[in-house]
Amino acid sequence: MTPDELLAYDRAHIWHPYTSITHPLSVYAVESAAGVRLRLSDGRELIDGMASWWSVIHGYNHPLLTATLQEQAARLSHVMFGGLTHEPAVELARLLVDITPQGLDLVFFADSGSVAVEVAMKMAIQYFHGAGRPEKKRFLTIRSGYHGDTLHCMSVCDPITGMHQLFAGVLPQYYFADSPSCRFQDVWQEQDIRSFAQLMEMHHSELCAVILEPIVQGAGGMRFYHPEYLRQVRALCDQHGVLLIADEIATGFGRSGELFACNHADVVPDLLCLGKALTGGYLSLAAVLARREIGEGISAGAPGVFMHGPTFMANPLACAVARASVQLLLDSDWQGQVHALEQGLEEGLAPCRQLASVQDVRVLGAIGVVETKEAVAMERIQARFVEKGVWVRPFGRLVYVMPPYCMVAEDLKTLTTAICEVLAEEQLQ
Repeated sequence: MTPDELLAYDRAHIWHPYTSITHPLSVYAVESAAGVRLRLSDGRELIDGMASWWSVIHGYNHPLLTATLQEQAARLSHVMFGGLTHEPAVELARLLVDITPQGLDLVFFADSGSVAVEVAMKMAIQYFHGAGRPEKKRFLTIRSGYHGDTLHCMSVCDPITGMHQLFAGVLPQYYFADSPSCRFQDVWQEQDIRSFAQLMEMHHSELCAVILEPIVQGAGGMRFYHPEYLRQVRALCDQHGVLLIADEIATGFGRSGELFACNHADVVPDLLCLGKALTGGYLSLAAVLARREIGEGISAGAPGVFMHGPTFMANPLACAVARASVQLLLDSDWQGQVHALEQGLEEGLAPCRQLASVQDVRVLGAIGVVETKEAVAMERIQARFVEKGVWVRPFGRLVYVMPPYCMVAEDLKTLTTAICEVLAEEQLQ
Protein backbone atom coordinates (compact mmCIF):
# COMPACT_ATOMS: atom_id res chain seq x y z
CA MET A 1 0.00 0.00 0.00
CA THR A 2 1.05 3.57 -0.56
CA PRO A 3 1.30 5.74 2.58
CA ASP A 4 -2.07 7.31 1.77
CA GLU A 5 -3.70 3.91 1.26
CA LEU A 6 -2.24 2.65 4.52
CA LEU A 7 -3.62 5.61 6.47
CA ALA A 8 -7.00 5.34 4.76
CA TYR A 9 -7.36 1.65 5.63
CA ASP A 10 -6.20 2.33 9.16
CA ARG A 11 -8.82 5.04 9.57
CA ALA A 12 -11.58 2.79 8.23
CA HIS A 13 -10.78 -0.43 10.10
CA ILE A 14 -8.36 -0.05 13.02
CA TRP A 15 -9.40 1.03 16.49
CA HIS A 16 -6.60 2.97 18.21
CA PRO A 17 -6.33 3.49 21.98
CA TYR A 18 -8.53 6.17 23.55
CA THR A 19 -9.94 7.04 20.13
CA SER A 20 -13.41 7.39 18.65
CA ILE A 21 -14.35 5.30 15.64
CA THR A 22 -16.64 7.97 14.26
CA HIS A 23 -14.27 10.89 14.93
CA PRO A 24 -10.82 9.33 15.14
CA LEU A 25 -7.75 11.35 15.95
CA SER A 26 -5.11 11.63 13.25
CA VAL A 27 -2.38 9.00 13.22
CA TYR A 28 1.05 9.10 11.61
CA ALA A 29 2.52 6.07 9.83
CA VAL A 30 5.95 5.06 11.15
CA GLU A 31 8.19 3.35 8.60
CA SER A 32 11.21 2.71 10.81
CA ALA A 33 12.94 3.87 13.98
CA ALA A 34 16.51 4.13 15.22
CA GLY A 35 18.02 5.73 18.30
CA VAL A 36 15.60 8.43 19.45
CA ARG A 37 14.08 9.06 16.01
CA LEU A 38 10.90 7.85 14.38
CA ARG A 39 10.93 7.93 10.57
CA LEU A 40 7.49 8.52 9.10
CA SER A 41 6.36 7.03 5.79
CA ASP A 42 6.44 10.50 4.22
CA GLY A 43 10.15 10.81 5.05
CA ARG A 44 9.89 13.14 8.04
CA GLU A 45 11.84 12.29 11.20
CA LEU A 46 10.58 12.96 14.72
CA ILE A 47 12.59 13.08 17.94
CA ASP A 48 10.62 10.78 20.25
CA GLY A 49 9.93 12.32 23.65
CA MET A 50 7.65 9.49 24.80
CA ALA A 51 9.96 6.43 24.61
CA SER A 52 6.82 4.68 23.33
CA TRP A 53 4.95 5.12 26.61
CA TRP A 54 8.00 4.83 28.90
CA SER A 55 9.34 1.59 27.41
CA VAL A 56 12.15 2.31 24.90
CA ILE A 57 14.81 3.34 27.41
CA HIS A 58 17.80 2.38 25.21
CA GLY A 59 16.41 3.89 22.00
CA TYR A 60 15.02 2.08 18.98
CA ASN A 61 16.75 -0.75 17.12
CA HIS A 62 19.58 -1.18 19.60
CA PRO A 63 22.05 -3.58 17.96
CA LEU A 64 22.54 -5.75 21.04
CA LEU A 65 18.82 -6.18 21.71
CA THR A 66 18.03 -6.80 18.04
CA ALA A 67 20.75 -9.45 17.83
CA THR A 68 19.51 -11.10 21.04
CA LEU A 69 16.00 -11.30 19.62
CA GLN A 70 17.23 -12.80 16.35
CA GLU A 71 19.43 -15.37 18.09
CA GLN A 72 16.64 -16.46 20.43
CA ALA A 73 14.14 -16.74 17.56
CA ALA A 74 16.49 -19.16 15.82
CA ARG A 75 16.49 -21.43 18.90
CA LEU A 76 13.11 -21.16 20.59
CA SER A 77 10.51 -18.50 19.93
CA HIS A 78 7.79 -19.84 22.23
CA VAL A 79 6.87 -22.78 24.42
CA MET A 80 4.14 -23.18 27.02
CA PHE A 81 5.31 -22.50 30.58
CA GLY A 82 3.06 -25.11 32.16
CA GLY A 83 5.29 -28.06 33.01
CA LEU A 84 8.23 -26.64 31.02
CA THR A 85 10.91 -24.02 31.59
CA HIS A 86 13.79 -22.51 29.65
CA GLU A 87 17.03 -20.63 30.16
CA PRO A 88 15.81 -17.11 29.21
CA ALA A 89 13.10 -17.23 31.89
CA VAL A 90 15.40 -18.61 34.58
CA GLU A 91 18.19 -16.14 33.82
CA LEU A 92 15.80 -13.20 33.75
CA ALA A 93 14.20 -14.26 37.03
CA ARG A 94 17.60 -14.55 38.67
CA LEU A 95 18.57 -11.07 37.49
CA LEU A 96 15.31 -9.53 38.70
CA VAL A 97 15.60 -11.15 42.13
CA ASP A 98 19.17 -9.84 42.40
CA ILE A 99 18.40 -6.20 41.57
CA THR A 100 14.98 -5.60 43.15
CA PRO A 101 14.56 -4.73 46.84
CA GLN A 102 15.79 -7.52 49.08
CA GLY A 103 13.24 -10.14 50.05
CA LEU A 104 11.34 -10.31 46.77
CA ASP A 105 12.34 -13.89 45.95
CA LEU A 106 9.53 -15.19 43.74
CA VAL A 107 8.88 -14.17 40.13
CA PHE A 108 5.61 -14.61 38.22
CA PHE A 109 5.74 -13.60 34.55
CA ALA A 110 2.75 -11.96 32.86
CA ASP A 111 1.84 -10.55 29.47
CA SER A 112 1.60 -6.83 30.17
CA GLY A 113 1.60 -4.25 32.91
CA SER A 114 -2.15 -4.32 33.41
CA VAL A 115 -2.10 -8.10 33.69
CA ALA A 116 0.73 -7.88 36.23
CA VAL A 117 -1.43 -5.61 38.39
CA GLU A 118 -4.34 -8.04 38.05
CA VAL A 119 -2.00 -10.87 39.10
CA ALA A 120 -0.74 -8.97 42.16
CA MET A 121 -4.28 -8.15 43.26
CA LYS A 122 -5.31 -11.80 42.83
CA MET A 123 -2.28 -12.88 44.85
CA ALA A 124 -3.25 -10.57 47.71
CA ILE A 125 -6.82 -11.90 47.77
CA GLN A 126 -5.74 -15.53 47.53
CA TYR A 127 -3.05 -15.10 50.20
CA PHE A 128 -5.58 -14.08 52.85
CA HIS A 129 -8.05 -16.69 51.65
CA GLY A 130 -5.39 -19.32 52.23
CA ALA A 131 -4.72 -17.84 55.67
CA GLY A 132 -8.33 -18.37 56.66
CA ARG A 133 -9.17 -14.65 56.37
CA PRO A 134 -11.46 -14.56 53.30
CA GLU A 135 -13.04 -11.33 54.56
CA LYS A 136 -9.77 -9.52 53.76
CA LYS A 137 -10.46 -9.00 50.07
CA ARG A 138 -10.66 -5.25 49.53
CA PHE A 139 -8.06 -2.66 48.52
CA LEU A 140 -6.95 0.78 49.65
CA THR A 141 -5.20 3.16 47.28
CA ILE A 142 -4.69 6.90 46.74
CA ARG A 143 -6.40 9.33 44.42
CA SER A 144 -4.74 10.46 41.17
CA GLY A 145 -3.46 6.93 40.62
CA TYR A 146 -3.50 4.83 37.45
CA HIS A 147 -2.92 1.07 37.30
CA GLY A 148 -4.12 -0.03 33.87
CA ASP A 149 -7.26 -0.50 31.80
CA THR A 150 -8.29 -4.10 32.53
CA LEU A 151 -11.33 -4.57 34.74
CA HIS A 152 -9.89 -5.04 38.23
CA CYS A 153 -7.12 -2.52 37.53
CA MET A 154 -9.77 0.11 36.78
CA SER A 155 -11.25 -0.36 40.25
CA VAL A 156 -8.10 1.11 41.85
CA CYS A 157 -7.63 3.96 39.36
CA ASP A 158 -8.87 7.37 40.44
CA PRO A 159 -12.69 7.15 40.18
CA ILE A 160 -13.17 10.89 39.59
CA THR A 161 -10.22 12.27 37.63
CA GLY A 162 -9.36 8.96 35.99
CA MET A 163 -10.54 7.53 32.67
CA HIS A 164 -12.99 4.94 33.93
CA GLN A 165 -15.99 6.76 35.40
CA LEU A 166 -18.24 5.02 32.86
CA PHE A 167 -17.63 1.70 34.62
CA ALA A 168 -18.28 2.91 38.16
CA GLY A 169 -21.45 0.84 38.55
CA VAL A 170 -19.73 -2.34 37.42
CA LEU A 171 -16.42 -2.18 39.27
CA PRO A 172 -15.81 -3.28 42.86
CA GLN A 173 -15.94 -0.33 45.26
CA TYR A 174 -12.66 0.19 47.10
CA TYR A 175 -11.18 2.88 49.36
CA PHE A 176 -9.36 5.99 48.14
CA ALA A 177 -7.22 8.17 50.37
CA ASP A 178 -6.50 11.77 49.42
CA SER A 179 -3.60 12.21 47.03
CA PRO A 180 -0.31 13.09 48.69
CA SER A 181 0.06 16.87 48.50
CA CYS A 182 3.62 17.07 49.82
CA ARG A 183 5.81 17.19 46.72
CA PHE A 184 9.04 15.26 46.28
CA GLN A 185 11.33 18.20 47.13
CA ASP A 186 9.09 19.74 49.81
CA VAL A 187 9.60 19.64 53.56
CA TRP A 188 7.53 16.72 54.84
CA GLN A 189 4.18 17.64 56.38
CA GLU A 190 2.83 15.05 58.81
CA GLN A 191 -0.80 15.83 58.01
CA ASP A 192 -0.25 14.51 54.48
CA ILE A 193 -0.67 10.91 55.66
CA ARG A 194 -3.78 11.64 57.77
CA SER A 195 -6.42 10.60 55.21
CA PHE A 196 -4.62 7.36 54.43
CA ALA A 197 -4.06 6.54 58.12
CA GLN A 198 -7.73 7.12 58.94
CA LEU A 199 -8.94 4.79 56.20
CA MET A 200 -6.43 2.15 57.24
CA GLU A 201 -7.58 2.36 60.85
CA MET A 202 -11.24 2.07 59.88
CA HIS A 203 -11.01 -0.71 57.31
CA HIS A 204 -7.88 -2.80 57.91
CA SER A 205 -9.92 -5.83 58.95
CA GLU A 206 -11.31 -6.11 55.41
CA LEU A 207 -8.22 -4.95 53.51
CA CYS A 208 -5.95 -7.45 51.81
CA ALA A 209 -3.61 -4.87 50.28
CA VAL A 210 -2.68 -1.30 49.58
CA ILE A 211 -1.77 -0.65 45.96
CA LEU A 212 -0.02 2.51 44.77
CA GLU A 213 2.56 3.86 42.36
CA PRO A 214 5.60 4.68 44.49
CA ILE A 215 6.78 8.32 44.35
CA VAL A 216 5.57 8.97 40.78
CA GLN A 217 1.89 8.84 39.90
CA GLY A 218 1.72 8.29 36.16
CA ALA A 219 -1.27 8.65 33.83
CA GLY A 220 -3.55 9.63 36.71
CA GLY A 221 -1.83 12.98 37.10
CA MET A 222 1.96 12.80 36.59
CA ARG A 223 2.54 13.85 40.21
CA PHE A 224 5.73 13.35 42.28
CA TYR A 225 5.22 12.91 46.01
CA HIS A 226 7.41 12.83 49.11
CA PRO A 227 9.33 9.62 49.96
CA GLU A 228 8.23 9.92 53.60
CA TYR A 229 4.65 9.28 52.50
CA LEU A 230 5.69 5.89 51.11
CA ARG A 231 7.66 5.08 54.26
CA GLN A 232 4.61 5.80 56.40
CA VAL A 233 2.37 3.73 54.13
CA ARG A 234 4.75 0.80 54.60
CA ALA A 235 4.70 1.24 58.39
CA LEU A 236 0.90 1.39 58.49
CA CYS A 237 0.62 -1.74 56.36
CA ASP A 238 2.94 -3.55 58.77
CA GLN A 239 1.05 -2.26 61.80
CA HIS A 240 -2.34 -3.41 60.50
CA GLY A 241 -1.41 -6.64 58.72
CA VAL A 242 -2.07 -5.42 55.17
CA LEU A 243 0.08 -6.22 52.12
CA LEU A 244 1.73 -3.48 50.07
CA ILE A 245 1.65 -3.71 46.26
CA ALA A 246 4.06 -1.35 44.49
CA ASP A 247 3.07 -0.70 40.88
CA GLU A 248 6.40 0.17 39.24
CA ILE A 249 5.24 -0.57 35.70
CA ALA A 250 6.14 3.01 34.71
CA THR A 251 8.90 3.83 37.20
CA GLY A 252 10.97 0.65 37.19
CA PHE A 253 14.46 0.56 35.64
CA GLY A 254 15.70 4.03 36.41
CA ARG A 255 13.05 6.44 35.18
CA SER A 256 12.72 8.35 38.49
CA GLY A 257 16.47 8.55 39.11
CA GLU A 258 16.59 5.37 41.23
CA LEU A 259 16.61 1.89 39.74
CA PHE A 260 13.21 1.41 41.38
CA ALA A 261 11.12 4.25 42.81
CA CYS A 262 10.71 2.35 46.09
CA ASN A 263 14.43 2.92 46.62
CA HIS A 264 13.81 6.64 47.17
CA ALA A 265 12.19 5.66 50.48
CA ASP A 266 14.18 2.46 51.17
CA VAL A 267 10.89 0.58 51.20
CA VAL A 268 10.40 -3.08 50.28
CA PRO A 269 6.87 -3.92 49.09
CA ASP A 270 5.27 -7.32 49.49
CA LEU A 271 4.46 -7.45 45.79
CA LEU A 272 6.23 -5.52 43.02
CA CYS A 273 4.82 -5.08 39.51
CA LEU A 274 7.23 -4.48 36.62
CA GLY A 275 6.65 -3.96 32.89
CA LYS A 276 7.08 -1.30 30.18
CA ALA A 277 10.89 -0.81 30.11
CA LEU A 278 11.52 -4.44 31.10
CA THR A 279 12.22 -5.46 27.49
CA GLY A 280 13.53 -2.08 26.36
CA GLY A 281 10.34 -1.68 24.34
CA TYR A 282 10.92 -4.72 22.10
CA LEU A 283 8.09 -7.00 23.26
CA SER A 284 5.29 -7.03 25.78
CA LEU A 285 6.35 -8.66 29.06
CA ALA A 286 5.69 -8.00 32.72
CA ALA A 287 6.55 -9.59 36.04
CA VAL A 288 5.27 -9.69 39.60
CA LEU A 289 7.87 -10.23 42.29
CA ALA A 290 6.65 -11.49 45.65
CA ARG A 291 7.98 -12.26 49.10
CA ARG A 292 8.30 -16.00 49.66
CA GLU A 293 5.75 -15.76 52.46
CA ILE A 294 3.11 -14.79 49.88
CA GLY A 295 3.77 -17.82 47.72
CA GLU A 296 3.87 -20.17 50.68
CA GLY A 297 0.64 -18.73 52.06
CA ILE A 298 -1.17 -19.17 48.75
CA SER A 299 0.15 -22.71 48.41
CA ALA A 300 -0.92 -23.66 51.93
CA GLY A 301 -4.62 -22.94 51.37
CA ALA A 302 -7.17 -24.39 48.98
CA PRO A 303 -6.81 -24.95 46.05
CA GLY A 304 -3.08 -25.08 46.82
CA VAL A 305 -1.95 -23.30 43.65
CA PHE A 306 -2.10 -19.74 42.36
CA MET A 307 -4.97 -19.56 39.90
CA HIS A 308 -3.41 -17.77 36.93
CA GLY A 309 -1.60 -19.00 33.82
CA PRO A 310 -1.28 -16.88 30.64
CA THR A 311 -0.72 -18.67 27.33
CA PHE A 312 2.33 -16.54 26.54
CA MET A 313 3.69 -16.51 30.09
CA ALA A 314 7.51 -16.23 30.10
CA ASN A 315 7.72 -16.13 26.30
CA PRO A 316 11.37 -17.00 25.50
CA LEU A 317 11.80 -14.15 22.99
CA ALA A 318 10.56 -11.59 25.50
CA CYS A 319 12.56 -13.07 28.38
CA ALA A 320 15.78 -13.16 26.36
CA VAL A 321 15.52 -9.57 25.21
CA ALA A 322 14.42 -8.46 28.69
CA ARG A 323 17.46 -10.00 30.31
CA ALA A 324 19.69 -8.35 27.69
CA SER A 325 17.95 -4.99 28.19
CA VAL A 326 18.23 -5.04 31.98
CA GLN A 327 21.87 -6.08 31.82
CA LEU A 328 22.55 -3.37 29.23
CA LEU A 329 21.07 -0.85 31.64
CA LEU A 330 23.13 -2.10 34.58
CA ASP A 331 26.33 -2.02 32.53
CA SER A 332 25.71 1.56 31.38
CA ASP A 333 26.05 4.90 33.15
CA TRP A 334 22.28 5.10 33.38
CA GLN A 335 22.42 7.27 36.52
CA GLY A 336 24.53 9.82 34.66
CA GLN A 337 22.22 9.72 31.64
CA VAL A 338 19.09 10.19 33.75
CA HIS A 339 20.71 13.00 35.73
CA ALA A 340 21.68 14.77 32.51
CA LEU A 341 18.11 14.40 31.22
CA GLU A 342 16.78 15.76 34.50
CA GLN A 343 18.98 18.85 34.23
CA GLY A 344 18.12 19.33 30.56
CA LEU A 345 14.39 18.97 31.20
CA GLU A 346 14.50 21.40 34.12
CA GLU A 347 16.37 24.00 32.10
CA GLY A 348 14.50 23.42 28.84
CA LEU A 349 10.98 23.48 30.29
CA ALA A 350 11.61 26.38 32.69
CA PRO A 351 10.36 29.05 30.22
CA CYS A 352 6.92 27.41 30.34
CA ARG A 353 6.57 28.71 33.90
CA GLN A 354 6.18 32.19 32.46
CA LEU A 355 3.16 31.24 30.34
CA ALA A 356 -0.21 32.37 31.67
CA SER A 357 -1.78 29.10 30.48
CA VAL A 358 0.58 26.94 32.56
CA GLN A 359 -0.32 25.77 36.05
CA ASP A 360 2.92 23.97 36.95
CA VAL A 361 6.21 22.62 35.61
CA ARG A 362 7.82 19.69 37.39
CA VAL A 363 10.74 17.36 36.71
CA LEU A 364 11.99 14.19 38.39
CA GLY A 365 14.63 11.96 36.89
CA ALA A 366 13.91 11.45 33.19
CA ILE A 367 10.31 12.73 33.49
CA GLY A 368 9.28 16.25 32.56
CA VAL A 369 5.72 17.57 33.00
CA VAL A 370 4.03 20.80 31.99
CA GLU A 371 0.56 21.03 33.53
CA THR A 372 -1.74 23.54 31.87
CA LYS A 373 -4.71 25.30 33.45
CA GLU A 374 -7.12 24.01 30.82
CA ALA A 375 -7.18 20.80 28.78
CA VAL A 376 -5.13 21.07 25.61
CA ALA A 377 -6.64 20.68 22.13
CA MET A 378 -4.98 17.34 21.62
CA GLU A 379 -5.22 16.84 17.86
CA ARG A 380 -4.16 20.40 17.06
CA ILE A 381 -1.28 20.42 19.51
CA GLN A 382 -0.16 16.97 18.34
CA ALA A 383 0.05 18.22 14.75
CA ARG A 384 2.04 21.27 15.83
CA PHE A 385 4.59 19.06 17.59
CA VAL A 386 4.96 16.94 14.45
CA GLU A 387 5.51 20.07 12.38
CA LYS A 388 8.36 20.96 14.74
CA GLY A 389 9.93 17.52 14.36
CA VAL A 390 9.12 16.01 17.75
CA TRP A 391 6.77 13.32 19.04
CA VAL A 392 4.90 14.31 22.20
CA ARG A 393 1.54 12.79 23.15
CA PRO A 394 -0.30 15.04 25.64
CA PHE A 395 -3.53 14.21 27.43
CA GLY A 396 -5.94 16.33 29.39
CA ARG A 397 -4.00 19.16 31.00
CA LEU A 398 -0.66 17.34 30.85
CA VAL A 399 2.08 17.82 28.28
CA TYR A 400 4.77 15.45 29.44
CA VAL A 401 7.90 13.69 28.16
CA MET A 402 10.01 10.74 29.28
CA PRO A 403 12.77 10.45 26.68
CA PRO A 404 14.95 7.43 25.98
CA TYR A 405 17.96 7.58 28.28
CA CYS A 406 20.33 7.81 25.30
CA MET A 407 18.94 11.16 24.11
CA VAL A 408 21.74 13.70 23.67
CA ALA A 409 21.58 17.29 24.88
CA GLU A 410 20.97 18.77 21.42
CA ASP A 411 17.93 16.56 20.77
CA LEU A 412 16.58 17.20 24.26
CA LYS A 413 16.89 20.92 23.66
CA THR A 414 14.95 20.58 20.41
CA LEU A 415 12.27 18.64 22.26
CA THR A 416 11.84 21.08 25.15
CA THR A 417 12.00 24.13 22.88
CA ALA A 418 9.19 22.69 20.78
CA ILE A 419 7.05 22.21 23.89
CA CYS A 420 7.61 25.78 25.05
CA GLU A 421 6.95 27.22 21.59
CA VAL A 422 3.79 25.21 20.93
CA LEU A 423 2.31 26.07 24.32
CA ALA A 424 3.13 29.73 23.78
CA GLU A 425 1.43 29.58 20.37
CA GLU A 426 -1.60 27.88 21.92
CA GLN A 427 -2.11 30.87 24.21
CA LEU A 428 -2.73 32.97 21.12
CA GLN A 429 -5.46 30.69 19.74
